[in-house]
Amino acid sequence: MKERMPVWIQDWLGTVLPIGEVLLVVLVAWLLQRLVRAAVRRLMSRRGLPPEMAAVLRRVSATLIAFAALLLVLERLGVSGTVLWTAFTGFAAVGAVAFFAAWSVLSNIFCTVLIFSTRPFRLYDHIEVLENGEKPGLKGRVIDINLIYTTLLEVGTGASEEGSVLQIPNNLFFQRTVRRWRGQQVPARWLVPPGDPVEAQKPQG
Repeated sequence: MKERMPVWIQDWLGTVLPIGEVLLVVLVAWLLQRLVRAAVRRLMSRRGLPPEMAAVLRRVSATLIAFAALLLVLERLGVSGTVLWTAFTGFAAVGAVAFFAAWSVLSNIFCTVLIFSTRPFRLYDHIEVLENGEKPGLKGRVIDINLIYTTLLEVGTGASEEGSVLQIPNNLFFQRTVRRWRGQQVPARWLVPPGDPVEAQKPQG
């Protein structure tokens, strides 16, 4: 059917159709980004997703959608598929190297997601990270959870200094046993002076 059209219409379609396809790709990418942002807002309001994690999800989704849209646009404009594939594999190789270089940071970010999804503890709980079995370890009240660290406010007679805080990498909570006390009340066992085993063994109310 296209062959039966006048030459000037064929030339016009050859120019307009690629532009229309590019605009369609951009529109779909924009709609996808809006859907992702709406989903992230819903997770924040209903699941308690922290703002830091929401920002990371928005940036990662925006980057992936933009990259996919760029590849489609270049293909619509006539760029060779071989060139696109070569560029993609090059970016993937660089991304893999960066992934392994930043593994410790990414591990903490992933563990942050697990902390907010599995809820081993929450803000203002009192927790103790046991070193080995019942051996005492780091302890305090949870006052902040971010993408890399969980911050504990040291309380009780074992606190090294009044108002001192501990910043514990989030992946450590999945390598140690964590003892948890719900709520803001300081556990009674933490208030027992060091070297008082009799008081330490009293049952808690």
